Amino acid sequence: MSDIVENIVIVGGGPVGATLALLLAKQGVAVTVLEARQQKAAYTESRALALSYGSKRILEKLSVWGSLATSATAINTIHVSQKGSLGRSKLQAHDYKQEALGYVLSYGKLSEALDAALASQPLVNFVFEASAEHIAHTYAHASVTYCHQGNSQTLNSHLVVLADGGRSLDEIAGLVKETKEYGHDALISKVRAELPHNNIAYERFTANGPMALLPNGASQNSNDFSLVWTGKKEYINTLLALSDAEFLAQFHEQFGDRVGQFLSVEKRMAFPLKLSQLKTTETPHLVVIGNAAQTMHPVAGQGFNVGLRDAESLAQTIATTAPADFGNQKMLDEYLASRQSDTKNGLLFTDFLVNIFSNDIVGVNGLRSAGLGLFDMIKPIKQHLVSKMSYGK
Repeated sequence: MSDIVENIVIVGGGPVGATLALLLAKQGVAVTVLEARQQKAAYTESRALALSYGSKRILEKLSVWGSLATSATAINTIHVSQKGSLGRSKLQAHDYKQEALGYVLSYGKLSEALDAALASQPLVNFVFEASAEHIAHTYAHASVTYCHQGNSQTLNSHLVVLADGGRSLDEIAGLVKETKEYGHDALISKVRAELPHNNIAYERFTANGPMALLPNGASQNSNDFSLVWTGKKEYINTLLALSDAEFLAQFHEQFGDRVGQFLSVEKRMAFPLKLSQLKTTETPHLVVIGNAAQTMHPVAGQGFNVGLRDAESLAQTIATTAPADFGNQKMLDEYLASRQSDTKNGLLFTDFLVNIFSNDIVGVNGLRSAGLGLFDMIKPIKQHLVSKMSYGK
């Protein structure tokens, strides 16, 4: 069965796709969202998201942040250090006239808040358990064939937005993805420490790879942290195989005493890391955003926030485009131009950090230590970094 629709179709109703749908609905633009998961299926997902200050501002504009504020943990300070050296640097929110440098929030809480906001929007048709099977485009429109309740249906639209990072793009004409495999995995978990987090996030560079310890308890007196520990696949596999006590001892040896002993660890999981960027040739009436467009190493916490900025920029481009021109090449070119600098710089920055801080070449360790110390003293560089992390500028 084929349905002709005039509204915009978003494939993928995760946080990036849902944010775009809300932004468009508030501009009076009708949207259909196709989401493969069951309704409420994501609400129990405890995976931590690191939201930038700019991402929080986007959610505030959508009147979503109010319901999330009590569940979010503010990052007021970022402490950067390198194992085996005295060099270290600190970024503090009050130095940059921000209430926080970022926030830690669970994927499930954010999904629940966005779904609740969308449910009250009459211009949004959110279809759960709708699995996209085929996406195509012509110079007249783009189409999405999807399966829902055992039936195959096709939607034709002036603009289809692919916001689903898990979907393969190989079959879509005109889309080519350049990928760099790091050969590294990221181990993620939640740990409890002896001392409270005091709203401090830690970035620790070691010879085996960087680790991030993020405060994850709304009270500053909470002792809970989310952990992202990256390294070569073989190294991460050995960490996964350790008992909890052995793992905590190894983690403490690498991280140090800044929050005392580590008392417990939750289930450990790992996933492969890569850097990828979409190289679009020509895809009339089809645009790709979020993780589907670019994937970044988590070392700088940029990936998800870049995706939200994709959604905001696309909504702004649509707002200045006549409905009859949705998806034409001029509109797509304007959107891609608006995102080029932010995306490119984010990819380059994360790749630079991985290459510089994830090795143990003789002589490099001292240079890294000196670099961290020098960075801590040069305020304009720190200001630029905070601006980049917060707003993508």
